[in-house]
Amino acid sequence: MKSPVMAPVCAAPAALTEKPPEIAAALSCAAPAQRQLLRTIRKGGPVRVAVFGDSFGDGVAFGLQQQLTHKAGYDVLKFSQPATGFTRYKRLNLETKAAEQLGDGPIDVAVISFGANDAQGIITDKGEYAALMGPKWQEQIGVRIDRFVGVLRAHHAMVYWVGLPRMREAELDGDVGAINQFYARRMAALGVPFIDTLPIASDAQGNYAVYLDDPATGKRTLVREADGIHMSMTGYKWITHGLSERIRGYVEATRKIDAAETAPVAAVAQ
Repeated sequence: MKSPVMAPVCAAPAALTEKPPEIAAALSCAAPAQRQLLRTIRKGGPVRVAVFGDSFGDGVAFGLQQQLTHKAGYDVLKFSQPATGFTRYKRLNLETKAAEQLGDGPIDVAVISFGANDAQGIITDKGEYAALMGPKWQEQIGVRIDRFVGVLRAHHAMVYWVGLPRMREAELDGDVGAINQFYARRMAALGVPFIDTLPIASDAQGNYAVYLDDPATGKRTLVREADGIHMSMTGYKWITHGLSERIRGYVEATRKIDAAETAPVAAVAQ
């Protein structure tokens, strides 16, 4: 069963259509996800950003921690675990684990990044073999993904999915590319923003690149690890920069909701 899409309770004004949808929605009204963030803002607590994923998710958490700092009012929680994925439920059921990690605590933003470990066939819950990207594979993995997003939305979090960059080895790159597209389609159906890292982590021709020019300095910079799969620490900061900006924008837009809703009370008090 699919998780319900967290649609805003009112439409964003036309003037805001150039902004990411979660920011436009926050500026115009408050969806359930924004309501959770409003509670955090009004309590004066840090914005809690929970990161779920595999070893690539570890890197995403690192990148976000470098940019959404405690000083700036954020708490980035690393719930990722290496060697996990939606095809490896015999090793670890991701939904059960996420529910245990979160408990009854609130989270304002949830970031997901899985994929490289999912380039394999599976045995479905019905005990049938399902080849990678075949109909049965897509059905089973899709159900697991929907349930996982549902766990996070039960905490009223704004959810994002960070896609994978190109892989060095051609066969893995092809598999991961197909998985990326599948995940992107699934997120679109759920109304979850999918962060495409391919344009950021590829060269001008769209190919795998070990070094890229730093957009700020022009300096040639190492962005990938030697395994041909993971990013370097700098690379992780690069691919999460845009997401960090989106999260900041979402938080600031929600602060404007808070200011607008509390302004009349302040005026009466004066």
